[in-house]
Amino acid sequence: MSIRLIALLTLLAPMPALAQEEPPPVEVEIVGGGVKGNVTIAVPAIPSQAGPGDGVGRQIAEVISADLRSTGLFTPLGPNGVATYGAAQAATPAYPTWRAAGASALVSGYVESGAGGRLTLACYLFDVTAGRELARQGFAVNAGDWRRAAHKCADLVYSRLSGEQPFLDTRVVYVAETGPKNARVKRIAIMDSDGSNHRYLTPGQATVLTPRFSPRGDKLVYMSYQGRRPRVYVMDMASGSTRLLVPGTAFTFAPRFSPDGNRIVFSMASGGNTDIYVVGANGGTPQRLTSTPGADTAPSFSPDGRRITFESDRSGSQQIYVMNDDGSGQRRISFGGGAFATPVWSPRGDLIAFTKIGGGAFRVGVMNSSGGGERLLTNAWQDEGPSWAPNGQFVMFHRTAQGSGNATLYSVSINGGQPRRMPTPVGGSDPSWSPLND
Repeated sequence: MSIRLIALLTLLAPMPALAQEEPPPVEVEIVGGGVKGNVTIAVPAIPSQAGPGDGVGRQIAEVISADLRSTGLFTPLGPNGVATYGAAQAATPAYPTWRAAGASALVSGYVESGAGGRLTLACYLFDVTAGRELARQGFAVNAGDWRRAAHKCADLVYSRLSGEQPFLDTRVVYVAETGPKNARVKRIAIMDSDGSNHRYLTPGQATVLTPRFSPRGDKLVYMSYQGRRPRVYVMDMASGSTRLLVPGTAFTFAPRFSPDGNRIVFSMASGGNTDIYVVGANGGTPQRLTSTPGADTAPSFSPDGRRITFESDRSGSQQIYVMNDDGSGQRRISFGGGAFATPVWSPRGDLIAFTKIGGGAFRVGVMNSSGGGERLLTNAWQDEGPSWAPNGQFVMFHRTAQGSGNATLYSVSINGGQPRRMPTPVGGSDPSWSPLND
């Protein structure tokens, strides 16, 4: 359900005149557009207009705190174990109290109930060290969607302090895996980026792989073994209805939408060869883009839709290639030794994420979109299948445990650090990050 961002002119006092000018330097160590090091940020329970924070206000603060911790940039204090405050103090915090608690920044606000089951969250961000306000925003939602308001508030804080685009108010689709290794049931599941609101989209009667969001997040494209043949299907998220992308019995797989949502690129096996094709998202006659011997697969559009990266074994091993969206100008860009698979273009266009295979291990890394600059982000036995966060700062992937074959989802910053396990109720593989929610 979409969220409405509102000015809250009657709820939030106008910003001081200084806010219309260039903002002063921020004391919580924002340098070059982003935070330096790890910021200790207080996230006390959010009060209501009636009194101190409890109930949904505390739950909202818990979600904000967890979201900020997940970025690896913040150490949240609270909501448990820190001071509470009344709604009247949301815009005028007691800075000495928060300095004494060891906080460099503070998230405050209040919750107000409205007519028709609506809820409004007023969200403020303060620089505690300098004693000044950094940002404010109001979020109005249906009461049952309070988590959306919390994610939006966390995104406001993350963006203001990091200088990056938001990404926390998103969803994830993945292949949920249950059952023994030799009889694994694989269903498409969807959840919020923090693991909440989890539900299944397919019943598990046929194995499914590689679910991918459309740019608007209203459709999915995926491969299913329904009818014992690998074929690509398109699902409407609102109705749950599905249709074959390409009618017939040909083996089709590895689908992905174009950035404008008007095309779908995929692989099709025919006559002992596997090549890349593109077709209109609403159907039509597929256009063949590659024709070399071997297997060309795992295509992914550049953000402008003008180029496609893909993997091919035409050189004798799996490597990454780039071509124009009409199939012309095909060239290899991976030369780092070993094999490369599952390339995915960053939303920013500057990097391509990939799976590197070598030395008996699978690892996730990134390289420049023109090739070179290879950096490995993980170092486990089997990490593969990267998917980009919509802001291009994090990569999600799945990790398979040696021996058991059990897979779990992780995310990692492109700037390094330890991968963070994503919360899922069952095993998971083939993740896809949604665009930012409306």
